[in-house]
Amino acid sequence: MKILVTGAAGFIGFFVSKSLLEKGHDVIGLDNINDYYDVNLKYARLNELGIKREHAEQFNALTKSTTNAAFSFIRLALEDRENLPNLFKEQNFDVVCNLAAQAGVRYSLENPEAYVDSNLVGFLNILECCRNYKIKHLVYASSSSVYGLNEKIPFETTDAVDHPVSLYAATKKSNELMAHSYSHLYGFKTTGLRFFTVYGPWGRPDMAMFLFTDAIVNDKPIKVFNNGKLERDFTYIDDITEGVVRIIQKPVLAQSEKKGEFKIYNIGNSKSVKLMDFITAIEESLGTVAKKEMLPMQPGDVEKTWANVDDLIADYEYRPNTPIKLGVQKFIEWYKEYYK
Repeated sequence: MKILVTGAAGFIGFFVSKSLLEKGHDVIGLDNINDYYDVNLKYARLNELGIKREHAEQFNALTKSTTNAAFSFIRLALEDRENLPNLFKEQNFDVVCNLAAQAGVRYSLENPEAYVDSNLVGFLNILECCRNYKIKHLVYASSSSVYGLNEKIPFETTDAVDHPVSLYAATKKSNELMAHSYSHLYGFKTTGLRFFTVYGPWGRPDMAMFLFTDAIVNDKPIKVFNNGKLERDFTYIDDITEGVVRIIQKPVLAQSEKKGEFKIYNIGNSKSVKLMDFITAIEESLGTVAKKEMLPMQPGDVEKTWANVDDLIADYEYRPNTPIKLGVQKFIEWYKEYYK
């Protein structure tokens, strides 16, 4: 298949692109390489896929990988209403995997416009391109943040998600509603994935795993919000990638001829881990006890996340199986190697 992966220079997009290439698919990666976090990390991920930095820096220019002929990359923003349709017209994609988005709960308090541009305008442009260029299946990133203030645990996709506590969460819920409308109106299939806290090598520097490790290594205190009384469904990147790729390769449309099928799945580790236990695993892997700055709950945050992934197990035999200690150890090994 020929597959478009947006956000290909991002954490999940990089691993999904890599896995699809290993399975023999043709992949075109798209990313605008914004400066929300260190762009050097984004260029380093692309370099792993065979795209040299000087080529990746060019706008609207499709460039081939130097190491894998099946991979190409284009630097392009989803908001680009002129060039995005041209890409679809030229490439004739079978499946689109939209992982590009402005991420981060707390950053949405500081720069809300970025979320509207990328997550709403950009997503609408993706939907329009899928509609106009007869894409068979759109797989897209939603987020566990849509569950907001829900108190019932574990979170299930049948739960009402009408109380988001951040603009980021609101944009992701909006994506699900927009996808539902387009599936119904135009008959192509959409699958939304509510990602739960993803961690692992090549991870984003704004996430807990990276922030804690970086602070400990540099002998700085780590910021522990809600005085440590938080729990997260931490999910290792390999488990996330496996789930996404299974859905791309064998969409539920293979089990049903119904047009306009709209699906939502939780994709997580299916268990909740206490934040302090997560920190302990990092400390043990580094052989250092962290200095801790205990802080109150942050605006837009929630106390606990926990995914029910029964639907994903039933439809795709998806079973995350990476223990926290092993996942943390693999991240620490990558961090030490990458940062010398």
